[in-house]
Amino acid sequence: MDIRLQIQSTPNPNALKFVLNVPVKTEGKATFHNAQECQNNPMAEALLTIDHVKEVYFFDNYVTVTQDGEGDWDALEEKIKSTVLVKIKDHDPNFKTAETIVQAPISEDPELEKINFILDQTIRPALQMDGGDLHVVDLSGNILRVNYQGACGSCPSSAMGTLKAIENILKDEYNPEIVVELAEGAI
Repeated sequence: MDIRLQIQSTPNPNALKFVLNVPVKTEGKATFHNAQECQNNPMAEALLTIDHVKEVYFFDNYVTVTQDGEGDWDALEEKIKSTVLVKIKDHDPNFKTAETIVQAPISEDPELEKINFILDQTIRPALQMDGGDLHVVDLSGNILRVNYQGACGSCPSSAMGTLKAIENILKDEYNPEIVVELAEGAI
């Protein structure tokens, strides 16, 4: 098969989306910050050895790479592109992460299911187009805590603009009293 790769910018100046014509993650999504997290993903491990790369995010048919803001994108793009094209040949898009291996399949809280359904219909498609996503951490009373993933994780507009939009949508479609916050350590 002829592997094709397209590089797309994201709203985050420190993140680029590397889109392939083959899947990189068939089920779910995965974020890696260091080599120790990459035990089942040699491509992620190789990408994280490139100077200035601080995060890689796998979803569907793309990898979003976030740098520390100190790297030159022209030089980084070429290194990342060549690494992806070399590693995709042996890449298993069905890889499991330590997080998915540890988590037992438990039935989710019905309130979180409602919230995730609303987010799946309204917010996540736009975030995924931009090379990122949103993870719901927990719901405590009327306070929903979330983390951004991929390009959204360090994007300046995520911290306030998108967070407020998420809260407004959930106020309209779920609970007028809900408050949405970034989880500890996010962004």
